[in-house]
Amino acid sequence: EVQLVESGGGLVQPGGSLTVSCAASGFSFSDYHMKWVRQAPGKGLEWVSSINAGGGRTYYDDSVKGRFTISRDDAKNTLYLQLDRLKTEDTAVYYCALGLTGVSGTRGQGTQVTVSS
Repeated sequence: EVQLVESGGGLVQPGGSLTVSCAASGFSFSDYHMKWVRQAPGKGLEWVSSINAGGGRTYYDDSVKGRFTISRDDAKNTLYLQLDRLKTEDTAVYYCALGLTGVSGTRGQGTQVTVSS
């Protein structure tokens, strides 16, 4: 059974940084493309970033390009998202999911990131 468990969210001031993690189990993590999606209050799911199997290619939505960094540690079956220079509009529940594009796919329970002064 695929399990994805996100962690690391919290409250951070605008301009601050945070790293969220996703622990994966129940499947061969290294064989799968992975992504982060988010859902802001009152809005639908939004694709944020993806990384291919092997980690050689990364992709970002324009709204986070240059501020967020996706990475993976296949030895630890863990996906990461480093969030820098955070803005209030980054406030959302962040989910990891299988796949490279779009917002569909099995995802975890999410971790809340709140950017506020």
